[in-house]
Amino acid sequence: MVDAAPIGTFDQAVAFLLRLVRDDPRPYQSRAELPIRALLARIGDPHLGLPAVHIAGSKGKGSTALYLEAILQAAGLRTGTFTSPHLQRWTERYRIDGRESTPAELTALLARLQPHVLALENELAASAPSFFDVLTAVAFLMFAERGVDCAIIETGIGGRLDATNVVHPRLACITSIELEHTDKLGTTISAIAQEKAGIIKTGVPVLTGMLPEEADSVVRAHARRLDAPVSALGREIELRTRRLADAGLAIHVADSGGAYDARLPDAAGGVQAHNAALAIACAHRLAARRAPALGRAVSVALAETRLPGRLEVLAQHPWIVIDGAHTPESGRALADTLGNLPARRMHLVISLSAGRDAVAVLAPLLHRAHRIVVTNADSSRSLDARAIVERLVASGFDAERVRAVPDPRQALLEARAQLARDDLLCVAGSMYMAGVARETLTGDADRARHTA
Repeated sequence: MVDAAPIGTFDQAVAFLLRLVRDDPRPYQSRAELPIRALLARIGDPHLGLPAVHIAGSKGKGSTALYLEAILQAAGLRTGTFTSPHLQRWTERYRIDGRESTPAELTALLARLQPHVLALENELAASAPSFFDVLTAVAFLMFAERGVDCAIIETGIGGRLDATNVVHPRLACITSIELEHTDKLGTTISAIAQEKAGIIKTGVPVLTGMLPEEADSVVRAHARRLDAPVSALGREIELRTRRLADAGLAIHVADSGGAYDARLPDAAGGVQAHNAALAIACAHRLAARRAPALGRAVSVALAETRLPGRLEVLAQHPWIVIDGAHTPESGRALADTLGNLPARRMHLVISLSAGRDAVAVLAPLLHRAHRIVVTNADSSRSLDARAIVERLVASGFDAERVRAVPDPRQALLEARAQLARDDLLCVAGSMYMAGVARETLTGDADRARHTA
């Protein structure tokens, strides 16, 4: 018999969530039914009828979600946004009108869900709702009760078997497809594309980024079977970019009769432009009746939107940039963007999650770096720093340039202390590392400890 004391404080709410983190004994691909459905049924199915945009992708889905949120808000629509993982605080995962939820709001919702979760654990045992099922149910309940005009829902892993895939959205968006989570999603691009394409619903328009040809074919074939129209960046959606003198980036997006111009701030590069263009295309379909106000909303929103942990510039002279790059493609994109910054030497602090190949993911950055420090952002999730250093040295990197500092805060503070005015410090390798960097380098560690 599963039982627990009722949730009364935020610490108890977090403890309840963490208790739900467990290894599912069933192989990922064998899940015939999403466990979240039973939980949602007990609380009135708040996801039904929710005006949603559902976003999947190997990378870029969180950025696209936040860009879309900013545009729709500027256009006068009420938004609810669910993203993951969080960088510093559990409450970051939930936003209403761009405002992060509070510990009190999250505590109250989890307290309402707790008895239903406990009941299902007693009834269903191994197929009871998981950690992410509960987090997702919180989002649906919050957004339904707040009456949002658009619920922007980011998938966790994959798409077809993700807890978020119970929604029937107004739009589906697949930002990118790469080899990632191969232990769950498959070992080929086509297999992973099939999982991402699982978010497509009958008759619901689909927007995609510039997918590899193999992935694009899979997505379009799946969409045809469901009579879902597809618009892809670089084909049906046109994007033009122009680098500005102040390192900003001007973009022009043309899409099914609409044309939009905007400026992306700071060190934005091609990946950010692609994500912004997808967000614009989503907004165009959702709020086209608000033109020309939508054109002004795009311009204002994108100029002011900073994406935490995603090519985030914390300082200039010396430059400090943090990014959650964790795939080979995102590593290359990060290196290309950093090449536009007027910095003499690059110092690199990295931590990678288990299952990642440090050389493959960060090779373009590693070869440019003056010094490389490898650390462990999370003791349970990160690859061992010393083992990565040994791998880098064995693959040809100068041992004088590479060292391990397992404590991430020590690694970051020591690296910052060594910077000259014209140097660049880049922190990359995982969203966990990005979160630690934000806490350590922005002086926000105390607040994060009290709310994470």
